[in-house]
Amino acid sequence: MGHRLSKIVTRTGDQGSTGLATGDRIPKFDARMQAIGETDELNSVIGVLLTHALPEAVRSTLSRAQHTLFNLGGELSMPGTVFVKEDDILRLEEAVEALNESLPPLKEFVLPGGNPSAAACHVARAVTRRVERRLWELNEREPLNEFTPRYANRLSDYLFVAARTLARQNGGQEVTWNKQA
Repeated sequence: MGHRLSKIVTRTGDQGSTGLATGDRIPKFDARMQAIGETDELNSVIGVLLTHALPEAVRSTLSRAQHTLFNLGGELSMPGTVFVKEDDILRLEEAVEALNESLPPLKEFVLPGGNPSAAACHVARAVTRRVERRLWELNEREPLNEFTPRYANRLSDYLFVAARTLARQNGGQEVTWNKQA
């Protein structure tokens, strides 16, 4: 691969616009740029989560999710391009089911926490939900690949189940809501 970013300081964004991969320039506050930025943030949060001790199945799924999120960002920066596929969603669904098999049924709402890796996973889940909302907002204005917002929805499901799994690591437990607290 050649040099994609040979010059970092370009000053082209100093007036409040930014360039898409198509060469088009749009305001930095545009809904598309918000979605790109929040997807980048999510990828970074998952990167932080990956610094924790994780079961290999979780690590593998999250690593793959980072690549899919980069593809999702590519779709957003090149309107009309499709990188996120139904197979990406199906893989997440399989991963959710595999992790969920060993978990007890939910009887109460789960609070973020339990241990550092579970808490980091809950942060990633919350950021994913924000990305999903932003994608649906953008989709209202400019239709996206149908699998793009669905991928974010499924990723938040995965992160919830992964957080429940991680909370139980090393003899830990998840924290559930107590309405009397």
